[in-house]
Amino acid sequence: MENKLHNYFSENDFDFQEPHSGHLERFERKLNNDKQKQKHSWKWLSVAASIVLVLGFWLGSNHQKSQLHLADISPKMEEVENYFVTAINQELKTVEKNRSLDTETIIEQALNRLEDLEEDYNYFLAELNTNGNQTRLISAMIKNYQKRLEILQNVLDQIQQIKNPQILNDEIFI
Repeated sequence: MENKLHNYFSENDFDFQEPHSGHLERFERKLNNDKQKQKHSWKWLSVAASIVLVLGFWLGSNHQKSQLHLADISPKMEEVENYFVTAINQELKTVEKNRSLDTETIIEQALNRLEDLEEDYNYFLAELNTNGNQTRLISAMIKNYQKRLEILQNVLDQIQQIKNPQILNDEIFI
């Protein structure tokens, strides 16, 4: 074993000389410079990220405050809007529970019509924010909700007829 170590060190040319004077100080200075550069880049990045976050929250809160909804007009309108939103969501859940291969096309057609009505509602909402409290816009928004609910109820009736075809036959013969 001793021979192997001795042979290894004698065959390889290792540098056993001392480094030049001041080597340790130069090495430490380089390490400290790298650390300072890293600290500065992180500080700048964190400051920029903080500014972006604060600006984003401020813009978001200002946008939400300036947006007028049907519920903001009066307490009665808030009641009406809550009623329709709750009823529509409940009907949507019922429709989704009854989704099957037989009812897929009917449901998809109804959902497409609901998306169109949602776009119309967003247009009415934009008009309400632009033109203010106008009774024709409020009436159109309420009719939009009624139309959505009517579509969902018709879909549920069609689903019941598909699931129970006897109901239709029994009603015809009565």
